[in-house]
Amino acid sequence: MSGQYGTLHFPTEIRLKKAERVLEVDFDDGSRFVLPAEYLRVESPSAEVQGHGPGDKTIVAGRRHVGIVALEPVGNYAIRIQFDDLHDTGIFSWETLYRLGTRHAEIWQTYLDALAARGLSRDPGANSRRA
Repeated sequence: MSGQYGTLHFPTEIRLKKAERVLEVDFDDGSRFVLPAEYLRVESPSAEVQGHGPGDKTIVAGRRHVGIVALEPVGNYAIRIQFDDLHDTGIFSWETLYRLGTRHAEIWQTYLDALAARGLSRDPGANSRRA
């Protein structure tokens, strides 16, 4: 059964490490995830990245060096992340952060495969697509 807001997992601590460009999240079940800013940016739950339906996802390239400028709480269920490339429309629910943590290797590899299939790069300036 899910808790409030459909959430099964609640963070006990969230630490932004700007210099390392990572977000560390500890959850109430003892899980701890270190989520790189680039990973969070390219997997943003925003409609701009995820689209409005199946198959609409945009593959965001050129974000290898993206950082996080700020975190903003959204109620008791999420945070909004402001990235230094000015993207700030994604609301990362606790469940989204937990899923991104538990499935990090799989999701990241899918992203890398999608970049390669499209001839895109993680490096800024090497691509013409932006989202």
